[in-house]
Amino acid sequence: MATHFPLYVFLLCFTTPQFISSLAELDNYIVHMDLSAMPKAFSSHHTWYLATISSILDNTRAASASTTSLSSSSKLIYGYSNAIHGFSASLSPSEFEEIKQSPGYVSAYRDMPVNIDTTHSTKFLGLNSELGTLLAAEKGKDVIIGLVDTGIWPESESFDDDGMTEVPLRWKGECETGTQFNSSMCNKKLIGARFFNKGLHAKFPNLTFSMNSTRDTDGHGTHTSSTAAGNYVEGVSYFSYASGTARGVAPRAHVAMYKALWDEGVYSSDIIAAIDQAMIDGVDVLSLSLGLDGVALYEDPIAIATFAAMEKGIFVSTSAGNEGPYIETLHNGTPWVLTVAAGTMDREFQGLITLGNNVSISGSSLFPGNSNPSQFPLVFTGFCNSTEELKNVGHKIIVCQDKDNSLSEQVYYAQNSNVTAAIFVTNMTDFELSIQTTFPAIFLNLELGEIVLDYVKNGDDPKAKIDFRRTRLETKPAPKVASYSSRGPSPSCPFVLKPDLMAPGSLILAAWPQNLQVVDLTTGPLFSQFNILSGTSMSCPHAAGVGALLKAARSEWSPAAIRSAMMTTSYSNDNDFNPIQDLGNNNKVATPLAIGSGHVDPNKALDPGLIYDVDVTDYVNLLCGLNYTTKQIQAITRGNPYNCSNPTLDINYPSFIAFFNANASETVREFSRTVTNVGEGMTNYTAKVTAMEGFKVKVVPEKLVFRERSEKQSYKVSLEGPKTMKEDTVAFGYLTWVEIDGDHVVRSPIVATSLSSDALRGQN
Repeated sequence: MATHFPLYVFLLCFTTPQFISSLAELDNYIVHMDLSAMPKAFSSHHTWYLATISSILDNTRAASASTTSLSSSSKLIYGYSNAIHGFSASLSPSEFEEIKQSPGYVSAYRDMPVNIDTTHSTKFLGLNSELGTLLAAEKGKDVIIGLVDTGIWPESESFDDDGMTEVPLRWKGECETGTQFNSSMCNKKLIGARFFNKGLHAKFPNLTFSMNSTRDTDGHGTHTSSTAAGNYVEGVSYFSYASGTARGVAPRAHVAMYKALWDEGVYSSDIIAAIDQAMIDGVDVLSLSLGLDGVALYEDPIAIATFAAMEKGIFVSTSAGNEGPYIETLHNGTPWVLTVAAGTMDREFQGLITLGNNVSISGSSLFPGNSNPSQFPLVFTGFCNSTEELKNVGHKIIVCQDKDNSLSEQVYYAQNSNVTAAIFVTNMTDFELSIQTTFPAIFLNLELGEIVLDYVKNGDDPKAKIDFRRTRLETKPAPKVASYSSRGPSPSCPFVLKPDLMAPGSLILAAWPQNLQVVDLTTGPLFSQFNILSGTSMSCPHAAGVGALLKAARSEWSPAAIRSAMMTTSYSNDNDFNPIQDLGNNNKVATPLAIGSGHVDPNKALDPGLIYDVDVTDYVNLLCGLNYTTKQIQAITRGNPYNCSNPTLDINYPSFIAFFNANASETVREFSRTVTNVGEGMTNYTAKVTAMEGFKVKVVPEKLVFRERSEKQSYKVSLEGPKTMKEDTVAFGYLTWVEIDGDHVVRSPIVATSLSSDALRGQN
């Protein structure tokens, strides 16, 4: 990314309230420690940090003859094991100087206040208005993003038109009047609003629509559209979580909403009509957070409609689906659209447990209710796997220990009891769905959980209180691919590697209809103008927004060129400089079947060096290579003339996937590619290939020489596998073209697999 991740983490640090007035000289510091210097006598980092603080307290007390009873546990704010090696603590000036003499000390600095961006994904994407893509694209000025979704809430501040330019003269759309919606609700930001339900109504003639207009009664469309192009809104949050300024990826782009997804049902005919109208109206980008599973390209309304959009030069971003972590579950594996997987960001939502002995421990939580200032009895209830077991606990905080990954069941049982709050101790690393509880709850890993368990089992009259609504930024490692994100290969077209890339999709805050509840707590429903949602529905509009920025800055690029630029400049390492991990596969290295080329990097995509371009003829040749019948191809090409004189399954795509039968006699797969120089003038590139276990990769030629801008050069890749392969093998690596005496790095993933698929045709 264009921005560099520091080796430390800025935090909102918390000082125990009763000490603030009496110890005003205290300040919060972040202390880095050398983990290799930890004495073997300590069982954990946390105990070492506590001992270090205890030691400096003893020294400062001795030096000042103080009799203060403050303990090391009350001084410690956080003990870190992943983000950094070290801790944060509330220290006096003398204690801060003393800590520098501690064994294992590396460095320390005063904790600084954090300005948190609500749609933090834009900061995580490296979008800065002062430089890079956002500056070059003038924040998406004059680009029109169309969304086919559940509608929009026009009163949201995200759709105010402050700072917007006039509606482009080429725009042919309109603001359609309907129930609780009139044309005056559109402006220079929301320039179009139409709704489509004739197909649904034809299916159910007696159906009455609760809101027969573009007004959003679900929230999904408001959320996605503001993610892609919402205007700046200051001072927002989700009940104090993620507080800051919200904005979309392309905040100066115009928005057009096409409502085709209804509470009463969704039909393909309405979706096709919506995309068709968007093309007529003049959208530049389409964001489609929807899809159909297990449908061939020639029967997929999204594939068919977007083929036409592609021909018209419209860039289309689609969601991969939420059926992960299983392979071959993604939809929208269409070669002419961008298929987007979902990832996490460097932001965590937390609660703070304060035990009766003044030890404070942070855990994961997104409970939006109020914190209770009182301490409550703390009881250990084991595995919390039955309502009967919990019904007599009463107004206490229970500690539940997860076993056999039964966390969701334990949350259910605790929610349906009358306990005051729950602390869940688990070895699961994927809390995302669990932390959005309707009752006070917090989730701890085993290391931190052991501190609570030890206290509750051995303490005298154990008590605790829990504070919520805390946000922590620049956490590591990030991003990770979300477990729910659907995986390739694409059942509809497995010979094109999908997904294409990943974008932020987990716990995304964006606009929400103010009359729709965001959560129904045990104490009643809560409402908010911003809501936090997760899914590839959220990653799709992020990528659409990036596409809009590139469209604004590189108006001459085709949709394929924009997709190529986004793919070949994506990164595959996290902010710890290690390969991106897969939350759905025990944090193992994520394969391109989960993340495609990697995580999108808008600033690098602005200047990719080389692009892989594709035109309509190339796509038709692929359809011919799939052995589609004349009618099947015509369903996609809309009857336009074509011929199948050059059928191929090898399209000029910025990625490679090869299928091998487990006992195939043929062990070599070959690919041909052509790249176009979009850099400045004369330049040379050399090929670099990462090793793939069990496979040999050969690139010919290994050097590409360009004499001028827009010149094309071709090369071939051969992938040789073993004569026998284990079933369901997935091996992967990367082909990278590195510019000689230049800065461009053009990277493509390579996947070799023995995965079987009913959709595989014509290769073996």
